[in-house]
Amino acid sequence: MRTRRFGRLDVEIPAIGLGTWNIERDDRTQAIAALRRGIELGMTHVDTAEMYGNGRAEEIVAEALDSQRRRDRIFLVSKVLPQHAGAAACRRACEASLRRLGTDHLDLYLLHWRGDTPLAKTIGAFEALREAGKIRAWGVSNFDDADLDEVEAIAPGRVACNQVLYHLLDRTIEHTVIPWCEQRGVAVVAYSPFGSSDGFPRADRFGDLPERLGRTPRQLALAYLTRRPSVLAIPKAARVAHVEELAGADMELDSAAIAAIEARFPLAPWRGLPMI
Repeated sequence: MRTRRFGRLDVEIPAIGLGTWNIERDDRTQAIAALRRGIELGMTHVDTAEMYGNGRAEEIVAEALDSQRRRDRIFLVSKVLPQHAGAAACRRACEASLRRLGTDHLDLYLLHWRGDTPLAKTIGAFEALREAGKIRAWGVSNFDDADLDEVEAIAPGRVACNQVLYHLLDRTIEHTVIPWCEQRGVAVVAYSPFGSSDGFPRADRFGDLPERLGRTPRQLALAYLTRRPSVLAIPKAARVAHVEELAGADMELDSAAIAAIEARFPLAPWRGLPMI
């Protein structure tokens, strides 16, 4: 599996990881098997959140990791809800996530989206958690470039990543968010890289590319989204066969393939950053 330096952090993680949004709605046994298979295939960036199933997704991740047996191989990420982003509440939320995940630290902790709590208070809470060893780094999610400017003004050089919606039918972040992050060495993590559950483009939208390159449309989509060194993706997979397909997206597209995909899925005019 291709690895990437994760923005400002001195760590290499896979370009394609494992998301867990709504995984609690899937068959639990199959979901755990899929997560374990993904880890075996090198997809060791595992993303979850306290919001997902009110913590049930974190518990599924914990079972997949067998507590500490696989933990040292994993870049483990969770997120705090904006209503829990104040100093004391953030600490409690983080500690609850750690208990559900069966670990003593997170590699990365994200503000799920911007709420009413002043960013300075949230960042202060993140820094306190980092100093206490409960998280190794922190970042944000669903932030546009103006939001990121505020974060950088409060804590220069500290934000590790911005996790945002990015898929072939919505390339909005290419306008301003990706350039902002690339200029400052901040990682971009693409969630929902296939869009909504029923929104992935029909196979014929890809023309002859799947046959010519010997890859599925989903593999081509992931390879395109992660074509930049700054961008990683966290598709959700709750079945072993699905996760094995996603691992097959570990490829570099040539310029002709990139141009062909962009011709079929053009960048729309800027209309603002989409939200969850």
